[in-house]
Amino acid sequence: MKLTLGFSPCPNDTFIFDALVNHKIDTEGLSFEVLLEDVQTLNLRAMEGKLDLTKISYGALPLVLQHYMVLPGGGALGKGVGPLLISAQPAEPGKDHPNMDDHTIAIPGENTTAHLLFSQAFPKAKKKIFKVFNEIEDFLLGSADQAGKTAGVIIHENRFTYQKKGLVKLMDLSEYWEKETGYPIPLGGIAVRRDFSPALQSKINTLIRKSVEHAFGNYPSLPSYVIEHAQEMEEAIMRQHIDLYVNDYSLDLGTGGRMAVQRFIEIYEREKHVSAGTRDIFIRSDHI
Repeated sequence: MKLTLGFSPCPNDTFIFDALVNHKIDTEGLSFEVLLEDVQTLNLRAMEGKLDLTKISYGALPLVLQHYMVLPGGGALGKGVGPLLISAQPAEPGKDHPNMDDHTIAIPGENTTAHLLFSQAFPKAKKKIFKVFNEIEDFLLGSADQAGKTAGVIIHENRFTYQKKGLVKLMDLSEYWEKETGYPIPLGGIAVRRDFSPALQSKINTLIRKSVEHAFGNYPSLPSYVIEHAQEMEEAIMRQHIDLYVNDYSLDLGTGGRMAVQRFIEIYEREKHVSAGTRDIFIRSDHI
């Protein structure tokens, strides 16, 4: 049986899925047609129900629940792993919460977790532009000499590169989330088609967990699959990326992870003044 599978070319995703898609583990009769895209593109595809299995931002989860449920394995969730708010201009001295009301803010996608977290921290900031995550540093550098104020929300490997380019951190949005909720921050999860049988959903989740275990078992060796899709990233940055985003929650969300996702959806509903509906979010635990 062949399934369509979407995830990003970022090292954490290729690290997690390498053993699965390259048959380094027994996939028990399943094969995968892989689509590598940035997460906002995957979010949009998921809204249309186009893929059997896909990485999504938790910021898009309420918009795709009619098509998908969340798997416990394969996602990105943790403490200190959230987006950073950065700028070419330094923060005002003595201010932990900068004023962004008059700034133009570059956001890595409208339906991303980063957008919701920024909106929660800065509800009055309305001048937003949406860009692919790896374009935001250059946008800030290009606008540094122009009139007006700019800032950007960065994710993925840009957490490790912005300082080398002369950009400065204004705020860690994960710290804001953790202070406000007490939960680890849910960044992205793996969504599986809701109309698949519970047995198939469970089988897919088990295979993803085995894929993560295989990757951990061979680490710190980097699979060639990670290196070839890392867009000329230094190996040290690849490892920093994996170390930050792949953890025990990638094996299984557990109770704490599930509660964090539930809380995230509650905040989404409050911020957006909408209801995500009453559909089950996670695949049935008795089939895991």
